[in-house]
Amino acid sequence: MSRIKFGIDPTGKTIHLGRTVPLLKLKQFQKEGHQIVLIIGDFTAQIGDPSDKLSKRPELTKHQVLENEKNYLTLIGKILDIDKCEIHHNSEWFNKMTAKELMELQDLFTLQQMSARRNFSERIKNAEPISLKELNYPLLQGYDSYKVKADIEVGGEDQLFNLLAGRDVQKHFGQKPQEIITTPMLFGTDGRKMSTSWGNVINIDDPEKEMFDKILCLRDELTESYLENCTEDFEFKEYMLREIKEGRADYRKFKELLAKEIIRVYK
Repeated sequence: MSRIKFGIDPTGKTIHLGRTVPLLKLKQFQKEGHQIVLIIGDFTAQIGDPSDKLSKRPELTKHQVLENEKNYLTLIGKILDIDKCEIHHNSEWFNKMTAKELMELQDLFTLQQMSARRNFSERIKNAEPISLKELNYPLLQGYDSYKVKADIEVGGEDQLFNLLAGRDVQKHFGQKPQEIITTPMLFGTDGRKMSTSWGNVINIDDPEKEMFDKILCLRDELTESYLENCTEDFEFKEYMLREIKEGRADYRKFKELLAKEIIRVYK
């Protein structure tokens, strides 16, 4: 049995479909008897993951984070068996971390590594400020992996640098480096990556009509991605994907069926 880690920062008050993609992967592992380790990033949410952002995130207060996470486990429980999950808040260890311990972590990474990341290099080119706090995010996520002794970490493909940071931190502390699994990004209602910060989300607790209308209004070319990443009915998925591949797709009809299937799962 492996320990499968997934971290989620409560940056908003609900969970959108983009965040369900790695959760559905975790569900597969849970069905096979592996231990799912959920980390609620109540500490790291106050920093904000800069992985996909070309500007600094608005900072959240501790109170905002606590308010945001109130319904998280209930919503995650629509996908995973929460009673079988091991659950942590990363404030458990970061609230106790000393300056010396933080500097030990910082010594594992270089400014060149951080500045080479696309989002940071773009911000440097555009004279956008980058705080030292933001640079700490990947190593803090990596430290989470060390604290829970993760065998595997699942995350979005935009998280690759952070996931690899976990391997470096674990190796430094004498642990076997975790394996990593990346899941595809889901694009939102405006064609960009689905993100709470951008407001282009379809939330799993949206009213049924609102969820239906948002899915119906998706660009046709996104239908295949939503079928592949947001549905579990294998026959339904295979039929629709085959029709799309063979050029017989009625996209309006398909999006209606897709919306009904997604609503069925979460309502």
